[in-house]
Amino acid sequence: MGKHMVSVTASVPACEPPAWAVLQRQLFSVLDETWRVFEDRYCHPDGGLRFDGELKGRDGADDFYEPFFNWPMLYMLGGADDLLDACKKHWNGITRQLSEAGFLVDEFERGYDWFHQGESLLMFYGICAADPSDDTFRERALRFADLYLPTSPVGNVDGSQRIIRAPHTGAGGPRRGVDDGWAQGFGAGLTNMKPYGLPLEDLPGIDTWDDLADPVNARRMGEAMNRRLGDGDVAVNLASTSLIANAWLYTGEDRYRDWLVDYVQAWRDRAAAAGGVIPDNVGPSGEVGELHDGRWYGGPYGWTWPHGLHSVGAVAVVAAMNAALVTGDNAWFDLARAPLDRVLEEATRGPVRDGDSSMASTWLQRLGPDADSDLQLVPYRYGLHGWFDHQPLQIAFPAWIWWCSGDPQDRQRLDRVERECGYDWTTVHAFRDKEEAGHEAPWLAYLDGRNLDYPARALGMALGQVARRMALVREDASSVRTDDIHWWQRLNPVVTEILVQLTTGAPAAPYNGGLQQSRVRYWDADRGRPGLPADVAALVEGLDETRVGVQLVNLSTTQERRVVVQAGAFAEDGIDHVVVDQLDDGYPGPNRAYRADEFTTSTRRIDVRDNHLLVILPPGTRLGLDMQVRRHQFTPSHPTFDRYQEKQNDDR
Repeated sequence: MGKHMVSVTASVPACEPPAWAVLQRQLFSVLDETWRVFEDRYCHPDGGLRFDGELKGRDGADDFYEPFFNWPMLYMLGGADDLLDACKKHWNGITRQLSEAGFLVDEFERGYDWFHQGESLLMFYGICAADPSDDTFRERALRFADLYLPTSPVGNVDGSQRIIRAPHTGAGGPRRGVDDGWAQGFGAGLTNMKPYGLPLEDLPGIDTWDDLADPVNARRMGEAMNRRLGDGDVAVNLASTSLIANAWLYTGEDRYRDWLVDYVQAWRDRAAAAGGVIPDNVGPSGEVGELHDGRWYGGPYGWTWPHGLHSVGAVAVVAAMNAALVTGDNAWFDLARAPLDRVLEEATRGPVRDGDSSMASTWLQRLGPDADSDLQLVPYRYGLHGWFDHQPLQIAFPAWIWWCSGDPQDRQRLDRVERECGYDWTTVHAFRDKEEAGHEAPWLAYLDGRNLDYPARALGMALGQVARRMALVREDASSVRTDDIHWWQRLNPVVTEILVQLTTGAPAAPYNGGLQQSRVRYWDADRGRPGLPADVAALVEGLDETRVGVQLVNLSTTQERRVVVQAGAFAEDGIDHVVVDQLDDGYPGPNRAYRADEFTTSTRRIDVRDNHLLVILPPGTRLGLDMQVRRHQFTPSHPTFDRYQEKQNDDR
């Protein structure tokens, strides 16, 4: 038999269920209704999307997976039992659909940039985490990761130079150049790209966007882009480390960990040589700036074009998170710290005005009336004339660094950002974009004890966002698209950011390819699957490097629920001991009384010394868990429920 699992039984009555618990269970119920409506309306029986349009060029595969990117997460949190099968059906259906369109080879992207590949793989990573026992997805995970090892069968990697050979790679190997349409001419008519400015700033005679109206200049720009932005390694390729980490979580094999660490270290070395800030381009021979006259900036999805910090900062965080996950060493976060510290040094102040920055429309929606305030604006991009494109800082970047490291200096950076940002972190702005993120500030304020009604307000906001999406679905005249491949992303009714924050104690995964990490994860002990049992609500109400505080509530007045609390998304953390609350006396009182007497509670400490704890919740009870934890105590892996079955059997 296996090791005995420590258990605790709740005894404190939840006679007045907290509003957050009721709203949380309502959100679960609503989401399990709405994903079915979306599926029925927009999907073929085989899982593919109803699309009669034509896909051209290299862009588009990510947009077909993205409408479902967070569905596996809903299942892992406690969504419907049949949601997992639905996720696999849609992944398989879309994969067949894109294979027939020529976008995939052997089920994987033929060759495109990792800013978009990271987005498309979020759904895949979620399925792998939700059901590691599925041998078919396990085989895929290893096969896909092998494409990005030095032994890559298609040659994506040059191990001796410690580079990925091109900005566009995949199952077809390095796919040099840019999209065919751009290669033939990048002209002023591409108005959707105008906010990002010139892809290359150093072409003689092309100084402004309007200069691209000349067909000769448009052709010159396209040819230069094809040559200089279509070869060599780029920073956003660091998002491929999630593919490697995902395979390592299955097998623990050194070959995955060793290449991941070596590749991230190569970029750390380049950053150190460049003064600390990660460069964005490496030439075919392994030299930074080889295709850009020696400059550390200028690569595709790099510091100059099109997104700057939004893309480079994101992959620096993703790569650091992956390297820290496989090594247990938080020093990797220096890669992500340096860019943040640098742009904060260059901060200015002012409001967000439409047209002033490349992502102004995003910030106007995210901040609402606060966009008119005197805000801290950091430069997102760097070019021939220095830092430019000032915008508010994405809070997710410093939040993830502090969340992972627990370093006091990382917390100080986060506190400094709050002091200087120019808007109130306790405000819950009612927005939702495709990243299912952006509410880190009010959540962090809640964890600090300064935003106590955040759980109920945020869950109410999430319910409102679902309602709006379903209203848009009802108003949609057609279930079939021919033109807009982003249509379904904007209608996806599944909202998980707030559920992830409140139940697992983590921000939403970085959207451009991050693995979802968490401080706690749950298993339904009676149904043998991931997630909270029916009727059970969970709230992480406090955390730091050594502590996680959780409230569990069983809203059922008739059914006992049993939930396994796991430390860390990949069972990597340990629970040293837990302090729990317990009923002393006074409830329910004598049956002749018309009201219950005031009951009293106390606390007791239970030694755990494991990464799991079984919680038994009798009907109508709640339990407060104050867990003393040790980070990185165990080797991370994709956990499966049967791994702990013997522990639970011992406890019964």
